[in-house]
Amino acid sequence: MIGIVDYNAGNITSVERALKSLGIDFVLSKKTEDLENCDKLIFPGVGDAAYAMTQLKETGFEEFLKRKCKDGVPLLGICLGSQIIFDWSEEGDTPCLGLVKGKIRYFESIKAGLSHEGFKIPQIGWNNLNVKHGGSAILDGVKEGADFYFVHSYVICPEDENVIKASADYGIEVPAVIQCGTIYACQFHPEKSGEEGLKILKNFCEM
Repeated sequence: MIGIVDYNAGNITSVERALKSLGIDFVLSKKTEDLENCDKLIFPGVGDAAYAMTQLKETGFEEFLKRKCKDGVPLLGICLGSQIIFDWSEEGDTPCLGLVKGKIRYFESIKAGLSHEGFKIPQIGWNNLNVKHGGSAILDGVKEGADFYFVHSYVICPEDENVIKASADYGIEVPAVIQCGTIYACQFHPEKSGEEGLKILKNFCEM
């Protein structure tokens, strides 16, 4: 059974809709106990890192996710959920979950003047992926160069570049798919990225 973590950080309805369209059974809950026996977890989210971390602490999901990942339960982070699995976010100087080593930095902190080079911040819209470091099982069957829908102002900066399994070009290299052990993450929204995005969700749920 797939569990969807609802910690009041949005982006839930589109994930629900996508899994229903794939015929995948899931449990959506704001309570950790309801997801205790799930085989895999989907960790979505949009918005502010500091707010999200506050919600995780208040709902008990911070310790729940750390424990489940330590036990090897596969986790898929989406958008904000792909960022706060790391150690720290520049957004609000926020300590995050620390499930994967690395930081989250603002586009302009990585490359000053990027917004004056025709790259609007946040990146909103479709961008294609370049597979790296052997790819990942969640990318199986995804067309080379397929486009996915991004909405973000902050960028994943992992300590170990080998965890980057696909990236996108937006004036800088943007890590877009992460895999570190049984932890997976998509900076883009697979649930809003048409057929190719649904393949990623299906791969994760059925692997």
